[in-house]
Amino acid sequence: MKRKRTGDQQEAEKALVGAMAAEMVETDMAIGLGTGSTVRHFAQALGQRIRAGLRVRVICTSRQSEMLAQQNDIPTTDFDRAPSLDLCVDGADEVSLDFDMIKGGGGALLYEKIVAAASARRIYLADSTKLVGKLGRFPLPVEICLFGHQNVLAHLGKLARHCALRQRDGDPVITDAGHYIVDCQFDEIGQPADLHRQLCDIPGIVETGLFCGMIDTLITIRNEKPVALASPTEAFWAS
Repeated sequence: MKRKRTGDQQEAEKALVGAMAAEMVETDMAIGLGTGSTVRHFAQALGQRIRAGLRVRVICTSRQSEMLAQQNDIPTTDFDRAPSLDLCVDGADEVSLDFDMIKGGGGALLYEKIVAAASARRIYLADSTKLVGKLGRFPLPVEICLFGHQNVLAHLGKLARHCALRQRDGDPVITDAGHYIVDCQFDEIGQPADLHRQLCDIPGIVETGLFCGMIDTLITIRNEKPVALASPTEAFWAS
């Protein structure tokens, strides 16, 4: 049985995986900078290396990650100046034994997937609470158009056990790309790639938070220490 983590323990794990990822960055790399609380620790560790002389530039996946870059003295760039990236570093909301993921808790799933697709290598970070046998415990974010969103919600309601527009302070959340996010609860996602394709066939759905087959390196926690895993054959957690 997975042990519960206190908030302090979870933050300590995030700091460990973020620091390990920062050590994998090489000078003169162009990097995709993900979004979320675990990425914050990576950005802090990367900023320390930059202040010590490391040269890098990052493309940010959200306004939140732009703020992280600014706060940690990390130079930014864009796709006009860096059409391809050496590395992408991002967090995960869930990682299955098959190395499939749910992402989008921070609301940046579309930009995160664009940046990941432009990267030669992708590193994902997950504290021990994010490791699952199969996906589905964490609600699946789905990014949708504002226009006709009522019809999209009706379609999603036929597939998911529960779905709802994500809201903040009583208003729908609008992504940096100008879309709504619907959080969908499934009992278990046994075939995430198939579900992704099924959802993307619905007109009005822009992107899903199912990230399948995208992990090159997973940095997580084993026996309270950070480890870097290269394939699902190295998955060590229980189903």
